[in-house]
Amino acid sequence: MERVLFFVLAICSTVPLATNAQEKKKARKGEFYFSWGYNKEWYTNSNVKVSQPGLNNNYILNSVHSKDHPGWDEGLLSIPLSIPQYNYRLGYFFNKKKGLAFEINFDHTKHLIRDGQNVRITGVLGGRQVDSTINFSEANGFYYYLNNGANFLLFNIVKRWNWQESKTGNFKLDMLGKAGIGPLVPHVQNGLFGKPNDPGFQIGGWNMGVEAALRATFHKHYFLEFSNKIDYASYSGLKVYQGTAKQAFGTYELILSFGFTLDAGKRVE
Repeated sequence: MERVLFFVLAICSTVPLATNAQEKKKARKGEFYFSWGYNKEWYTNSNVKVSQPGLNNNYILNSVHSKDHPGWDEGLLSIPLSIPQYNYRLGYFFNKKKGLAFEINFDHTKHLIRDGQNVRITGVLGGRQVDSTINFSEANGFYYYLNNGANFLLFNIVKRWNWQESKTGNFKLDMLGKAGIGPLVPHVQNGLFGKPNDPGFQIGGWNMGVEAALRATFHKHYFLEFSNKIDYASYSGLKVYQGTAKQAFGTYELILSFGFTLDAGKRVE
């Protein structure tokens, strides 16, 4: 009887140990993350093609120069967070082991045709062929702003490579590569030959982009991310006075974000 009791007690004493060992091996399969940050852009020159059938206009503003409007350099703490050029990322690592994630990637970028430049205009104006130069300035009735956002929205696939990690796991340094495609949601405001449009938001084309980011994670849940991004945007159907415009340009971005990350999904070995 004593031998049987000893055998039962021995088995019972080993059960918690086995369970604890298993729990240590288990980890969450997925990982959710969110970040918010600010950005700086440089744009390629571009052609703006304008069609105004009711005015017999079908012309091109050739090789216009554009700039961004960061806003955060004008007193970030004294204005609402959403006024400067900002960005957010919402993502989920569906396979942490392979470092694969899906991400919603939004950049509130501002694109303004530079005021005061001389622009070559070619095509049809008032039913007549034209090839001349105009001074593109607000004083002359010309302005063209995506100032409440050129607004790049991308649906990205993300790959993560772990570079370094402390023994405690409280610090990690990762490299991320991202690529995706998505719609453009510009806010269009312009005036051509003294005729302003009715400004507002619209769906206005598509864009695709690639991004390389360096992410430093602290205390397992908080991270800083610095990104370099290249984007190509093709706008179409943009509203102008009695017509539409289309335009395509490339963008180079520098992005700094702060975010948090949480393990999610079922537990796996």
